[in-house]
Amino acid sequence: MAPRDSVIWTLTACVLLSSCRSFASDSPTPAPVIEEATQPAQTPTPEPDFVTRVRNAEYQLGLTDALQVVQLQNGKFEQGTPGGVDAITVSVTDFVARGDLNADGVSEVAALVAENYGGTGTFVFLAVYDDVNGKFAFQTSALVDDRPLLNKISIANGEIFLDAIIHGLEDPMCCPTLQTTRHFRLTEGEQLKMTDFVTFTPDGRPRTITIESPANGTEVFNSVLIKGSVDIAPFENSLAYRIYDVGGVELSAGALPVSAPDLGASGTFSTMVPLGKILSGAVIRIEVQDINAADGSLFAMDSVELVVK
Repeated sequence: MAPRDSVIWTLTACVLLSSCRSFASDSPTPAPVIEEATQPAQTPTPEPDFVTRVRNAEYQLGLTDALQVVQLQNGKFEQGTPGGVDAITVSVTDFVARGDLNADGVSEVAALVAENYGGTGTFVFLAVYDDVNGKFAFQTSALVDDRPLLNKISIANGEIFLDAIIHGLEDPMCCPTLQTTRHFRLTEGEQLKMTDFVTFTPDGRPRTITIESPANGTEVFNSVLIKGSVDIAPFENSLAYRIYDVGGVELSAGALPVSAPDLGASGTFSTMVPLGKILSGAVIRIEVQDINAADGSLFAMDSVELVVK
């Protein structure tokens, strides 16, 4: 091979080798195959049977002048046109509880139900249903507040517990701020009675009254010694007591002095309360109350039912 031909062959080989390397480098690298994990379908948790049955039961309206019963369907009832004079909207909230309220071995159901009559107000009622031969029958209801903020409802020891933020006297209707808890008991006449009531100070301290003696159902005569304690001493260290008959008629009232070491500290009370001329065999309810001196609203309450001998 001539020297010139040798040079040409060598250059040609270098060009070919360089082209091969270029082609190899320009070839795209296959992208890795990424398999996305398949998430199992989320099956909604079915609501308990008793909730479904309440949401499809009859409901007695709480704000109408005449008795009016409506049929709920999937937790709602609607009548009329929005804003009209005949407009009614009823909605069962998500707050529903079940438990035995009258010690008969059969559970009742308590539900918070909202009523609207075409305006801005939405009035929430605590409604109680009885299980009658497998069908829920409306028993009674009690107003909670207009547009409260609901936190919790439960049933234990024969009472309904309710935690809700309601309107103080100076709160705008849009925005309740008064934190409360309370218990309700179902009376023999199938009415709801609030048995205690607690409000909270702005820094979260509970205003609680506890009647320690006598116990519910105690038999008493002409007078009764009321003993108990308070978490926060009332204004001027004075509580009020009121005595009611089973129909809610006030029979008498008076004051209970509180012993406390300082303003706003915890304290105790122990006072003999005269019963007056109450017929033997009568069932009475004594409420011990802490009243807001500024506006007459209720700060706290506890109660006890007694039998007069």
